[in-house]
Amino acid sequence: MQIGPYKLINNLVLAPMAGVTDRPFRQLCKEQGAGMAVSEMVSSNSLLWGSAKTLRRSNHEGETEPTSVQLAGADPAMMAEAARYNVDNGAQIIDLNMGCPAKKVCNVMAGSALLQDELLVGRILDAVVAAVNVPVTLKIRTGWDKNHRNGVAIARIAEQAGIQALAVHGRTRACGYTGDAEYDSIAAIKAAINIPVIANGDITTPEKAKFVLDYTRADAVMIGRAAQGRPWLFRIIDHYLKTGQVLPDPSVPEIRHIMMNHLHRLYEFYGERTGVHMARKHISWYSKGQPGGGAFRHEVNKLETIEQQLAVTRDFFDRLEMGLELAA
Repeated sequence: MQIGPYKLINNLVLAPMAGVTDRPFRQLCKEQGAGMAVSEMVSSNSLLWGSAKTLRRSNHEGETEPTSVQLAGADPAMMAEAARYNVDNGAQIIDLNMGCPAKKVCNVMAGSALLQDELLVGRILDAVVAAVNVPVTLKIRTGWDKNHRNGVAIARIAEQAGIQALAVHGRTRACGYTGDAEYDSIAAIKAAINIPVIANGDITTPEKAKFVLDYTRADAVMIGRAAQGRPWLFRIIDHYLKTGQVLPDPSVPEIRHIMMNHLHRLYEFYGERTGVHMARKHISWYSKGQPGGGAFRHEVNKLETIEQQLAVTRDFFDRLEMGLELAA
């Protein structure tokens, strides 16, 4: 899998997710086998560039290359300016968001709302590609709703504009995240263009990743929600695609080691107050499905200091490990 001058170590990509794919999580997923990780969505509005939130979202210090920054907006000139600004600040790939289904994004005609206006899509893509000397990629959905699946038309516009890779989520904007992702539209898009296509949507297991790659003929898969609390999913999928063997999920001690490493990175990145709050969702995901997880999550979500959060989390995983040893 190659995007511009960057040859990825494999064809597994971490999807951009607001409030999730910050630098600590991106780097963790790369260490666990992701070939590329895309940043959280950054606004193209220059008034927000100096905010602490935007500065954190575009922070790639120490991150494994290539670094990809996702931009959202609906004005071609603003998007071009934002692309230049982020490249000047270290972005090696610019990714454009035309796939987000969130109402607050679509209400300002950004994200997947743009799929309704193919002429505007073309103008934005042309402006951004002309503005920077790094690869520009695009993320879309299959269309606005089931009666308006225009993914093939958008893909052709993207290829014509010089977009160097296209990620496609197998749902329309109207679908949100409900129902099952469909892959026929992704297969049709792949057949219609010559640039790399990255298939996205409901890829939760190594077997599903292989099925989607085979069915759609896509060049790569993009994984989002399934990696929450399971960043090791990337190495499990990578191993399966290379060998046909399914690795077991990590043991409780391994999960604890990965999680604790992640928590310390969050505290360092955000500071205590925000770090503790950001860590809550990840702790919840790591503990999902474990015995006593519900009561543990209820307790840990009330804690406000690093010391308390670490102590309670360590105690929970100690008890998990002890219970497994006794059961054995």
